[in-house]
This record gives sequence, structure tokens and C-alpha cells, in this order.
Amino acid sequence: MTYTLLNIVFLAVVALVAIAAIVVRRAPRWRAVGLAAVLLLTLTAIFDNVIIGTGIVAYDDSLISGVLIGLAPIEDFAYTVAALVLLPSVWELLRRTPSRHDGEP
Repeated sequence: MTYTLLNIVFLAVVALVAIAAIVVRRAPRWRAVGLAAVLLLTLTAIFDNVIIGTGIVAYDDSLISGVLIGLAPIEDFAYTVAALVLLPSVWELLRRTPSRHDGEP
């Protein structure tokens, strides 16, 4: 199984959770998600390149697409994207809705 196929399966599950959050509750605050994405994807690029460049992590070239950002395969960024979508979606799904009794002594 290639990293791309693994990412497709993983991101499909994340997409289903995000759709459920939008349908059942409401959409996460995408502007905040976008701002977090800029920061986290930049940090992912920096640290992935460091750990690959120093030899801590290595990838089998036959299992990656060949698209690289520096030394990091593009597949490495899927987990960051998944976290950026999954966490706010789960947050919305698990958010407690105010009841009629909230605010009463």
C-alpha cells in the first residue's frame, strides 16, 4: 500500500466527519482553521525536512508519489491537513448545546 492510498482512505474518513459536523451542527470556523493551516503546514515543512535531512526518517521511494516539498514527500502533509479538519469538526460534534435549564439557579 502506498502512502498516497493510505492518505486517501484516512482523508476520506476525515471528510465524512467534517460533513457530519456541518450537517448535524454547524461548520467549524474555517477562517481560524485556515490561519492554523498556514502555521502548521509551515512547521510541518520545516521539521519534516529536518528529520529527513538528518536521517532520522527515511521513505521508500517506491511508496511515495515523488512530489516533494524540500526533502519531505507531499504525503507527509496529509496528516497535518487531517488534524486541521478533524479536530474542529469533532469539537463541533461534541459541543454541548445549551439546554433550557442553563442559566437557571
